Amino acid sequence: MEFFRFKRDIPFMSYARVTTLISLVTFLLSVFFLITRGLNFGVEFTGGTVIEVHYQQAADTGAVQADLLKAHITDSEVQNFGTASDLIIRLPLRSGVSSAQLSETVLSALRASHPQVELRRVEFIGPQVGKELVTDGSIALGLVCLGIMAYLAFRFEWRFAVAAIIANLHDVVIILGFFAFFQWEFSLTVLAAVLSVLGYSVNESVVVFDRIRENFRKYKKMSVPDIINNAITATMSRTIITHGCTEMVVLSMLFFGGETLHYFALALTIGIVFGIYSSVLVSSPIVLWLGATREHFIRAEADAAKAETAKP
Repeated sequence: MEFFRFKRDIPFMSYARVTTLISLVTFLLSVFFLITRGLNFGVEFTGGTVIEVHYQQAADTGAVQADLLKAHITDSEVQNFGTASDLIIRLPLRSGVSSAQLSETVLSALRASHPQVELRRVEFIGPQVGKELVTDGSIALGLVCLGIMAYLAFRFEWRFAVAAIIANLHDVVIILGFFAFFQWEFSLTVLAAVLSVLGYSVNESVVVFDRIRENFRKYKKMSVPDIINNAITATMSRTIITHGCTEMVVLSMLFFGGETLHYFALALTIGIVFGIYSSVLVSSPIVLWLGATREHFIRAEADAAKAETAKP
């Protein structure tokens, strides 16, 4: 299905130096903000208390925060949870104060204005658990990257694997850079979004790489930049339709999903936009600069055929 047809190939590779320079500057800025500002980790990573309360009517998060301030609770985070009358209150660790004592203080402060407030649940996350989540999350991110590299090296050629993993890490670092610069809360849902972006971005790279490999077999006299331009242009209709539909769903979550899904959807929104950009304007130029040629694929296919015939 092609809703968008392009009569001529778009010369993407002629802009490769400019787009790569933009990517490099954006990447370095993201690294700079990660080093200087760091991520604003949520309670899941730093440890603390999570309290869920229920109001009889729609609750105003600003008014709830004001009630907590009256009780000298200045470091709370209040979000709607599911419905307008359910709230999640996150509080960081406090020395010398147990989770039970803290929940009683919070409940007393809320009931001073709304006596019918119900306490639904209280969860305590210790600092050791938070450190383990940081470690496990980093390991998960590293394993995903290794798996992507192994898959692409097996399916295509090592140059494509290197180009794809650089492009994917580019997406991840830029997402983290946004969260570091604006000090948005980095929670487990955001980590899930980052891992999702990795898979989503590599899918786009695979589609483009598949078409490049087909073009190497199909167009014997076409130059490598022209082959890459043709591959990207041929997949543009699919890219616009697929990513456009996905972005509409993610934007719906961003604007209508409530505060619980806000940063999850925000990370996905940034990741999808940069995922398209990196698959076209980062990974493809890197493949070109690494010297991928038609001979690499012909030799690889010939070696595979020879190994198959050699089997008893």
